[in-house]
Amino acid sequence: MKTWKLLPTLCIKGLIRTVFFLCNLFLPVQKNKVVFASTRTNDIEGNLLYIYEDLKYQHPEYKYVLLFQQKQHSIKGKINTITQMLLATYHLSTASYFIVDDYYFPIYVVKPRRKTEIIQVWHGAGAFKKFGHSTVGKKFGSSEEYLKHVQVHSNYSKVIVSTEEVIPFFAEAFQMLPENILPLGLPRTDFLFDNKKHFVTKKRLYEKYPQLKGRKIVLFAPTYRGSGHILKEELNLDFEQLKMILGPEYAVIVKYHPYVHDGLEIKESLKDFIFNIDQDFATEEILVVSDILVTDYSSIIFDYSLLERPIAFYAPDLEAYIDERDFYYDYEAFVPGPIFKNTIELANWIKQEQFNLEPITEFRNYFFDHLDGQASKRVIKAIFEENDS
Repeated sequence: MKTWKLLPTLCIKGLIRTVFFLCNLFLPVQKNKVVFASTRTNDIEGNLLYIYEDLKYQHPEYKYVLLFQQKQHSIKGKINTITQMLLATYHLSTASYFIVDDYYFPIYVVKPRRKTEIIQVWHGAGAFKKFGHSTVGKKFGSSEEYLKHVQVHSNYSKVIVSTEEVIPFFAEAFQMLPENILPLGLPRTDFLFDNKKHFVTKKRLYEKYPQLKGRKIVLFAPTYRGSGHILKEELNLDFEQLKMILGPEYAVIVKYHPYVHDGLEIKESLKDFIFNIDQDFATEEILVVSDILVTDYSSIIFDYSLLERPIAFYAPDLEAYIDERDFYYDYEAFVPGPIFKNTIELANWIKQEQFNLEPITEFRNYFFDHLDGQASKRVIKAIFEENDS
């Protein structure tokens, strides 16, 4: 990438550094000011939500700031994004704790203050497809030229992961010391251990979508490919074929990545078969109400393995994806379920119901050090209570 192509990025970097410098000059770090920030969604959810709710219950005296605005690609959206980044820069300068769950640009272009802890609670569990510095040189990754100007994934004080086994991969991806990567578990998975909440969620599902009651639910959740913020239709299942083979006994819930903005247009003939319930249910709730997961390369498999339910992999573009991004493990040996490249074979596998759950249990046990639904409490203790002692 030529330097002149980075000119907009360099201008924003300069603006952020100027605001940060001025804030540091005139404003102190506020004790117990906790900021939660993400560009993945417009509302707090996932790991950040679980930490926030538990922490607020334990420490109502803290000052909390929520900075959530999903990336937008219109001109107005880009202006809003820049405005949000400048606001985030002020809070980054004055916060005791700044907690994120993904890439967050302002963090990487300043030198954080000594009294500020920056915590990364990465949105993806385990270590599956490569990310961060592990993708440098790949189509998906940052260029060497970009990294000269923006030190991506730098300045984290601590990173929270699900198991000790993935620490080397995160150390590589974030270019940080392994001892600052803590295998405490993912806070959002606490929900998957709470059977009372499962019951309430299913009750709410059937009230909202009574046509799903009594049917077996297949969750289709493909990953974000990174080459754009629209859905690649050619990577979809053939839903017509799927409906024909599975019949009325089954229904499909589609769950696309938060970065996919165009969603799915459901044909009239499929409206009694395909459902998109994102607007009413959080990701972990959707996992709980599903009987089978079908995905390609999504890290959702780690969360779903905690439920010990069948997982299938629909990967018609495996070779292309390896070229674009690649994996930390050999994909075909790693995934805890069968791999399909056409809809008919996948549908027949689902219909036959000859599921082997043993690989899923082994997968779960390998990628989670704790199976107790107490991840939020461990994270809060490690980040906040140990610092206060």
